[in-house]
Amino acid sequence: MNILPGIDATSSALQAEKLRMEIIGQNIANAHTTKGPDGKPYARQLVQFEAKLMELGRQADGTMATAKGVHIRDITTDKTPGPLVYNPGHPDADEKGMVRLPNVNLTHEMVDLIAASRSYEANLQVVRTAKQMAQQALRIGRK
Repeated sequence: MNILPGIDATSSALQAEKLRMEIIGQNIANAHTTKGPDGKPYARQLVQFEAKLMELGRQADGTMATAKGVHIRDITTDKTPGPLVYNPGHPDADEKGMVRLPNVNLTHEMVDLIAASRSYEANLQVVRTAKQMAQQALRIGRK
């Protein structure tokens, strides 16, 4: 018996949001990378979540097990091209002096980072509340 119900779902959400914040940080760090290992400008990465509502299966003792939570479905690359800017002195400029920048919008990334951070904080609060409820239930049993 799990004394802290919901922790598995919350744990998966915390892991998913942590990965999302790491990917956003990577996007921000490469916002000005005009030439990557493939010779192209950095392309923004996106994390796609998927809700795992219920997976049924038999445990060793014959009882049905359920799993709920968040699953990382995929990390994809944003295919939209970045803006072209005129900068003839840039080492990656073409013959017309144009440089293709990464498709990373710092404002958008910061908004995503704040949203991921708030979601992470909300899931941490769920863990704290579940812990408090379990402690109170154990105190009731002692009386």
